[in-house]
Amino acid sequence: MKVLIAEDDRDFGNILTQYVTISGFEVNLAIDGKEAWEKFNAEKPDICVLDVMMPEMDGFTLAEKIKQSDADMPIIFLTAKSLKEDIVKGLKLGADDYITKPFDPEVLILRINNILKRVYSSVNDEYRVSSTVLRFNTLELICGKAKEKLTLKEAQLLRYFIINKNKILAREDILTEIWGEDDYFLGRSMDVFISRLRKYVAEDKNIDIRTVRGTGFILEEMKNGENS
Repeated sequence: MKVLIAEDDRDFGNILTQYVTISGFEVNLAIDGKEAWEKFNAEKPDICVLDVMMPEMDGFTLAEKIKQSDADMPIIFLTAKSLKEDIVKGLKLGADDYITKPFDPEVLILRINNILKRVYSSVNDEYRVSSTVLRFNTLELICGKAKEKLTLKEAQLLRYFIINKNKILAREDILTEIWGEDDYFLGRSMDVFISRLRKYVAEDKNIDIRTVRGTGFILEEMKNGENS
């Protein structure tokens, strides 16, 4: 999923971008309100993280324009202010959350995940392969007696494998579908995510996420120990 971050402090914006990217999101960073508005229209994010005090266009004005364009767009405000009137103003504009600086970037990740799970909870449901069940709307994986809480990116990746079970998927196709682009460093990140998924589904002996050397990966579903 795509996150638009509008933050005029370049260093802090880069730090937030790194944290959010590592957590599995595709991030677009803008350093002022005007650039953020342009990127919003060009990239169509799934959630916006807006600093209140920005040059060219402040966060409140930007939020108004975004809500006029897409009334359902989730918005989180970032601000150095903790004044009650600012918080009330942001919430009246339709903000889903409000984070006061300074804060730990992990807090932003938790808020983003919570909002996206709530906003997109109507998106299906359950994906099954063998005895393994992915409940995408709650990011829950059930494998035998084991249960795991997945990150959004882990759930997106596993869903893609399940939908395309027993098909060889090229690395570049997976990266483009889940991360939005085929990039070397994103590829290294994908390998880490796939290693995690293998551990999560290890209890189900009838499925295997296998590396196809020189091509990509395949989620194989077996029956009675044999390939289906």
